[in-house]
Amino acid sequence: MTDNARFTWSVLVPVKVLAQAKSRLAELAGPRRGELALALACDTVTAVLRAGQVARAVVITDDPAAAAALAQLGALIIPDEPRAGLNAALRHGAAIAAERWPAGGAAALSADLPALRPLELTRALTAAAAWPNAFVADAAGDGTTLYTAAPGAAFRPAFGLASRARHAASGAAELELSSIPGLRRDVDTPADLRGAVELGLGSYTAPLAAELLRCAPRGR
Repeated sequence: MTDNARFTWSVLVPVKVLAQAKSRLAELAGPRRGELALALACDTVTAVLRAGQVARAVVITDDPAAAAALAQLGALIIPDEPRAGLNAALRHGAAIAAERWPAGGAAALSADLPALRPLELTRALTAAAAWPNAFVADAAGDGTTLYTAAPGAAFRPAFGLASRARHAASGAAELELSSIPGLRRDVDTPADLRGAVELGLGSYTAPLAAELLRCAPRGR
């Protein structure tokens, strides 16, 4: 454990090129899939910027529309220079954060958390400060929505299939907090989106989700 000294976080949010994002939502969203992916990211970044302990949101993206929209919200935008996948993009963002703000921690956060509440992220980051590395599992129980590295700790994200097990195997502490359903509820499928609706969506995703779900054929 760390000495739990007070420090702030750079929260790293990777955003895919919108035309390639959220393929498992294509059946529901159709040609509006990119629009939905951007709405999810906007609600996620909005919550991040309102959370305690957060010094900045750093969005890693090569999509110009996403970059413009998220910069307008107040995020710092950096390009995905490695272009070698999600974890490489996160390591790139963390390296920049460590160079510019070495006294702060780095937290990687999924960009598809439309029901995230600022207080949930504040609670998780406060708990994470007690450990060199920590993570929060997703609602399904096999993935990860948040991975953190305290100042000076190695940043080794392992997002992807079965990432919960990989993060645990790396020695990161799993934060088993109650009352953070929005932080756990990432959205990859129509069922995930319906689950997020039940929690309460942010203002960017809510109207679009309502329209898409209202028009969806039964069973989708």
